[in-house]
Amino acid sequence: MEDSLVVLQERWTVGRVVLLKNGPSSGRIAVIVEIIDHNRAIIDGPTTSVPRQSYPFKHLTLTGLKLTGLPRAAGSGIVKKLVEKEAVVEKWNKSSWAQKREASEKRRSLSDFDRFKVLVLKKQRRDRVRKAVAKA
Repeated sequence: MEDSLVVLQERWTVGRVVLLKNGPSSGRIAVIVEIIDHNRAIIDGPTTSVPRQSYPFKHLTLTGLKLTGLPRAAGSGIVKKLVEKEAVVEKWNKSSWAQKREASEKRRSLSDFDRFKVLVLKKQRRDRVRKAVAKA
């Protein structure tokens, strides 16, 4: 029982960068500023337009990023300085996770004709690859 509590404390810690799964700020990243109880935390994302608010853990996804040296219950100004200093948003945007999310959002927003153009381009690429393999 104690081992699971230790793992939980290591995962949901102050300074951990999280991805919001639900709500108006869905898809943005924020930082855990304070843990309220075993179900909720106060998050803040001053550089990603996420207002400081209480948020349930079930609507957050942990990322591998963490702010070092963030004190408990730090104000938005301190969080913003640390996020900019450690370039958290840039690190997130460079991660494969963020790039896959961006690609799927782009795919989701395509019109019917855009999906058709993608289909035609895939066929052309497949044909070129098939011909190149046949030559070799």
